[in-house]
Amino acid sequence: MGAQQVRDGFAELYGAGPEGVWAAPGRVNLIGEHTDYNDGFVMPFALPHTALAAVARRTDGRLRLHSADVEGGVVELRLDDLAPESDKGWTAYPAGVVWALREAGHPVTGADIHLASTVPAGAGLSSSAALEVVVALALNDLYELGLKGWQLARLCQRAENVYVGAPVGIMDQTASACCTDGHALFLDTRDLSQRQIPFDLAAEGMRLLVVDTRVKHEHSTGEYGKRRAGCEKGAALLGVDALRDIPYAELDAALDRLGDDEEVRRLVRHVVTEDERVERVVALLESGDTRAIGPVLTEGHASLRDDFRISCPELDLVVDTALAAGALGARMTGGGFGGSAIVLAEAADVDTITKAVEEAFAAAGFTAPRVFEAVPSPGARRIG
Repeated sequence: MGAQQVRDGFAELYGAGPEGVWAAPGRVNLIGEHTDYNDGFVMPFALPHTALAAVARRTDGRLRLHSADVEGGVVELRLDDLAPESDKGWTAYPAGVVWALREAGHPVTGADIHLASTVPAGAGLSSSAALEVVVALALNDLYELGLKGWQLARLCQRAENVYVGAPVGIMDQTASACCTDGHALFLDTRDLSQRQIPFDLAAEGMRLLVVDTRVKHEHSTGEYGKRRAGCEKGAALLGVDALRDIPYAELDAALDRLGDDEEVRRLVRHVVTEDERVERVVALLESGDTRAIGPVLTEGHASLRDDFRISCPELDLVVDTALAAGALGARMTGGGFGGSAIVLAEAADVDTITKAVEEAFAAAGFTAPRVFEAVPSPGARRIG
């Protein structure tokens, strides 16, 4: 699906051409999982897979939405009727962005929007954030709001937290809005300071594979919220604003203070060690020792599996099989309970690893996975 197809689809739906076409990518998180809502560190990069939006302004207080990926016609909403958690369908994401912009005082008077996406839904690759960011960027441009990428990300996070009702952190929206081609984004989620870290695996003879297990997950269901509440409980018990404030060197002492609350101890241990893993990966990449990040990724999977307990048999099978077939490192990525894993591999080993994973899934009776290369790509932008 390209810009012209989305433009043509808009014209067919609404009887006139759009004022422009925008794209916003999904993302893969290299390292730093479930740290964003703990004010910690993350390191995502943008995928070539994008959500596209053809958009035109309206002046009558109406929002018309259509997706090429969802059955059904145009959905028409009145801006004055938009209210948090009033919509449980796909339209909640773009409508929530419009609601968040208006709540923040921005003069959005309506829009016609036609959407299409190549970001796999439910795969832990931030299809919802891409949808939010592409709408936010289009309206920012058309209404000349002057908002920067990180500001759009904040508004999109508010849309998902309050309007959709999903307690997500800030990483996904910031990655979609702010990533750059050929880099991973080292993001401090407390102050949103950013560093673009060069990440060109092909130049070093490596590849990063995404293995979509095709097991769907849903952020707004209970398990994600339970983990977040447990992290907040841990921070309160330790007397800090967020778990990011527990230094790695003081982790053992902090765990001792939590006593026999084993569930909270596990959550705290994951977040504190995961922040340290992000910093280790940054240091290794900046020193040119890229292959050495592999074992750090694998450590991260063990922590997510054993401490945060958000893996599943399909994700564990990807990681174990890939490592046995010669991968440099592997881990689940995204919110968990399904979705995708990433595999760092020598370019020469990609076919062997892919075949091994596919055969392992077939032997286990699992749905065949989707395997593709993840290439660090541009963030949100106008494309037509």
